[in-house]
Amino acid sequence: MTSLSPYRLDPRLEALIDRVAERQRADFGHSQPDLKADGSFITACDRWSDATLVAGLAELFPGEGVLSEEGRQQVPATPAYWVVDPLDGTTNFAAGIPYWAISMARFEAGVPVLAILEVPPLRQRIVAIRGQGAWRNGKPIPPPAEQLHNAGCASLCSRSIRVLQKLPHRPFPGKIRLLGVASLNLVSVAMGQTMAALEATPKIWDLAAAWLVLEELGCPLRWLGPTPQGLQAGTDQSQTDFPVLVANRQETLERFMPWAEALETKAQPFR
Repeated sequence: MTSLSPYRLDPRLEALIDRVAERQRADFGHSQPDLKADGSFITACDRWSDATLVAGLAELFPGEGVLSEEGRQQVPATPAYWVVDPLDGTTNFAAGIPYWAISMARFEAGVPVLAILEVPPLRQRIVAIRGQGAWRNGKPIPPPAEQLHNAGCASLCSRSIRVLQKLPHRPFPGKIRLLGVASLNLVSVAMGQTMAALEATPKIWDLAAAWLVLEELGCPLRWLGPTPQGLQAGTDQSQTDFPVLVANRQETLERFMPWAEALETKAQPFR
């Protein structure tokens, strides 16, 4: 159940996020991407955002490690640590599509306990605190099961859309949306924007913050491969995918399971 109490973040942490979001808005439309070894894009703004967030977290929370997409990708050995995607949706950002996010989550005992999803182009901040609820711009988010405005949309990532070819004679049970931002694809379910989301190859930094938002709002998750819970200290997460199906309620999850099972993630990994 969503808490009615306002959340409180360290003002210095909020100032750090504000600084990075403002720089991203200023750079939007002016960044040329480079190609990384895995075929994905990266921009100078990604690198600056990552370095700024990692340095800022180290200063604000000394003794807590940081795992980030563009930096150290090993699970820290500290009792508490942060998982950061400094700019989720680089392809959108570089292409001039105004939809991307800053994803941050603080982990304790192998699970996220604080999640922050900043959406700079929309000036939205989604926050979740374990056991207390989730908020958007300071207002409690109602569980999707209590929301009545869902338009029957379902989110697929660019790799999971291939499941449509595996079940050609079965109508897909939703209007397909490809948002191009893994963290926001997933959290769209918690926000009541979509009824389900299927991600074929998310990394821990793609899903860390959305994971907690979904749990706090009662959205069922089905891990289709390894689970990200309780990651071992020192393990490299650069090549580990955590395919997942999420839904607004259990019956929706079951309705979409045939397409989730069609991923065949072990036999035919999506790249």
